[in-house]
Amino acid sequence: MLKRRLTNKVKTFRVLAKDMTQSELGELVGVTRQTIAAIESGKYSPSLECAFRIAEVVGQPLQEVFHWEK
Repeated sequence: MLKRRLTNKVKTFRVLAKDMTQSELGELVGVTRQTIAAIESGKYSPSLECAFRIAEVVGQPLQEVFHWEK
């Protein structure tokens, strides 16, 4: 079984989406600023529901925001 890491572009899309702060994104998604920071740094993988909410808020398809490291 291949061991791949889930990576993301949450920070990039968050900044492009109205220069949103981690706190603002967290409020819109229903999580804390600390959770957004942990997701952005790769220390925490969000639930599927949270990942879909983040993608929706930043206006990108899920697979553009979250992807397997190649």
